[in-house]
Amino acid sequence: MNDIGRSKRAERAFALDDIAIVPQRRTRGIEEVDLTWRIDALQFDFPLIAAPMDSIMSPATAIEMGRMGGLGVLNLEGIWTRYDDPQPLLDELAGIDDPDAATRRLQEIYSAPIKPELIRERMAEIRDAGVPVAGSLSPQNTAEFASDVVASGPDFFVIRGTVVSAEHVSSRHEPLNLKEFIYQLDVPVIVGGCASYQSALHLMRTGAAGVLVGFGGAATHATRSVLGIEVPMATAISDAAEARRDYLDESGGRYVHVIADGAVGRSGDIAKAIAMGADAVMAGAPLAKAAEAPGKGYHWGAEAWHQELPRGERVKFPTVGSLHEVMLGPSHTADGTMNLVGALRRALATTGYTEVKEFQRVEVVLH
Repeated sequence: MNDIGRSKRAERAFALDDIAIVPQRRTRGIEEVDLTWRIDALQFDFPLIAAPMDSIMSPATAIEMGRMGGLGVLNLEGIWTRYDDPQPLLDELAGIDDPDAATRRLQEIYSAPIKPELIRERMAEIRDAGVPVAGSLSPQNTAEFASDVVASGPDFFVIRGTVVSAEHVSSRHEPLNLKEFIYQLDVPVIVGGCASYQSALHLMRTGAAGVLVGFGGAATHATRSVLGIEVPMATAISDAAEARRDYLDESGGRYVHVIADGAVGRSGDIAKAIAMGADAVMAGAPLAKAAEAPGKGYHWGAEAWHQELPRGERVKFPTVGSLHEVMLGPSHTADGTMNLVGALRRALATTGYTEVKEFQRVEVVLH
């Protein structure tokens, strides 16, 4: 603990930029590395999830992500479930350079109602392609549209918000009881975000298959500027990993996956997130640089179109290559924005590890 003046004490926290991975005495050939990740009944070729953000995930890009061996999550309260054909609106947004004008237009576009029939249609489109299906709702909309999500037969139901609590209290609205809700579902649930040991432990106790750690959309949200809330990711992941260990003992062997969500802009960040204890990483900004990204280089999250208090930024990124090149290579840049999977594989090989779970034990240092 550190003293802040005379009346406040605080723990010191660290971001992913503050740490570095230490090479070990042994190295491996990259062909020896196994990146497969298994959660619930499904196995994926690599531990990367595409974040449910309209600027990167459409039904088409979710399908492509699945065909590559990963998991794409569709935002079920976004533009794809409010409009039959959102493409003209995406084209319009790509032509707005002024940030304030873009925010106002986002608010207008996302004021349209969510259509339950479109939730089912979009999920069915992904299902028909023969790839894993996952959709995301915020806690505020989960109770209203959960039946439509479940009816569409998803492999995972993601409940994602800036801060998700297992003990939300409100005198105006009936809060979502996560423990009861998840218990009643036949679909595995991934829930978050959280950023502390206690909040992660509480979410694990709800019965979730995975917990999102971080506030998501790090490149596109301004929660720190608007609300003053932030927990640096290295510390947040480490605390959640400790909660996972304690819950494993408490529950008699039930393992809940820790998924880093936010502040992961380059391939080195992905490796460091796993080194700090994450089982998988939810990526947003890196995928906005793909040619197929619906945002056409612009990237935004749900915070950007909040009707009363926008706290997100619409960020402009250069296009670096196709989605396949961003995920699986080959890379044409030297800055960690392409071949994310290949970079993670090489990080394990360079430090002598062959599996992701083992790599969580790698030594790290502080800058």
